[in-house]
Amino acid sequence: MSHIVQIQTEIRDPAAISAACDRLRLPEPVFGETKLFTSSATGWAVQLPEWRYPIVCDVATGKVDFDNYGGRWGEQRHLAQYMQSYAVEKTKIESRKRGHSVTEQQLADGSIKVVVQVGGAA
Repeated sequence: MSHIVQIQTEIRDPAAISAACDRLRLPEPVFGETKLFTSSATGWAVQLPEWRYPIVCDVATGKVDFDNYGGRWGEQRHLAQYMQSYAVEKTKIESRKRGHSVTEQQLADGSIKVVVQVGGAA
């Protein structure tokens, strides 16, 4: 039996943050206080392609702080791509912890189909 699930992503797992960076070939995330344009944020800083300032993932709240000046300092699609990659990597980590197998397929529209086989080998 298959099920369709919609997910609202909260960034709460440092391992999945790092895995998403690896997946997208981004620099390794760095933990600490990071300066944004007129403020700063503490958490895991991730440098997206061509973004002036990194995004900062606060695993305590699940929120992501960023300043891309309405798209002038970084394209929103890069953030969306990172969030998608985080969700896929987190799904894989949690599924494999439970002994399930995971496959994924890149779809023509840019989305990713993730299939979790309950009880399958990792």
